[in-house]
Amino acid sequence: MTRVSESTPLRAGGQPMAPAELLQLQVADRHQEAEDICRLELRHPEGLDLPAFSAGAHIDLHLPGGLVRPYSLCGSPAQRSHYEIAVLREPGSRGGSRWIHEGARVGAMVNVAGPRNHFELAPATLQVPHSLLVAGGIGITPFLSMADTLSRQGASFELHCAARSAARAAFATRLAHSAFAAQVHWHLSDGPDAQRLNLKTLLSQAPSDTHLYVCGPAGLIDASRQLAQQLGWSAGRVHFEFFGAAPLPHVAGAAAEFQVLLARSGHTVPVASNQTIAEALALAGVHVPVSCGQGVCGTCLTHVLDGQPEHLDMFLTAEEQAANDQLLPCCSRARSATLTLDL
Repeated sequence: MTRVSESTPLRAGGQPMAPAELLQLQVADRHQEAEDICRLELRHPEGLDLPAFSAGAHIDLHLPGGLVRPYSLCGSPAQRSHYEIAVLREPGSRGGSRWIHEGARVGAMVNVAGPRNHFELAPATLQVPHSLLVAGGIGITPFLSMADTLSRQGASFELHCAARSAARAAFATRLAHSAFAAQVHWHLSDGPDAQRLNLKTLLSQAPSDTHLYVCGPAGLIDASRQLAQQLGWSAGRVHFEFFGAAPLPHVAGAAAEFQVLLARSGHTVPVASNQTIAEALALAGVHVPVSCGQGVCGTCLTHVLDGQPEHLDMFLTAEEQAANDQLLPCCSRARSATLTLDL
């Protein structure tokens, strides 16, 4: 995945906000987009334009109780009057999904950071001949802005959307009335076999040098990446974004307990066998921003100055993990007795 810098939010009058500041936005509208999927429209209470974003970007919602949750922006990057997000109701929600579905009423205020982009389209300078967008369930959200952007560019692309049923097919009406409706293909689990998602066929028949973008459940992403590798696709042509992840297993050889040395203060923080680095730091009064808590979003990315991390994330590439100069403390641990972090 390619990463870009944050857009800079502006105060009223055009003055840039400090990086630590948040936008306070208002829930202007909410809509039941599909079964168990709620869409929110967020606007500035004074009607100001919001910071620009690029296709595939997300914002971080700072919710009651100290929760921070990332949600893809599913509106068109061409408009700046509001942000749109869509959230699946999760039965095992740790608070984010539940607040969106039960607490985010019209008129409610919410603090927002971003937008940021960890799932951007390949630069136009690469002259990509074709883009294949594959969405699973709520993973459709980043592809709405991507498809809009590709369509405006006159680029060649297909959008394949997999859902359990028509009732769970989020944004089906919007896509059916879009300028790129002919490029949208639905694959429903309860539909005829002939229309179900066939990754092998899609990837095998894709034009040469196609770029693949996948967002959805871990199983869909893993299958897509493995198949692309088997078919000889280069890693640079495969882009993916998780919207959730299962806890990763402990890696053999990792330290059961270790120390984290904070380079800026010189303080040492012990990390127990049942703690993440972020949890240990929080108990020691050291704040590290954490969003997903699963090594998916990259919010807590921290530089490593010395020591060997045990990488348990799905955000860094294999090459970035091998460099051992950064880690995600929300999930990762250490193989060495001490890790020195740039904190």
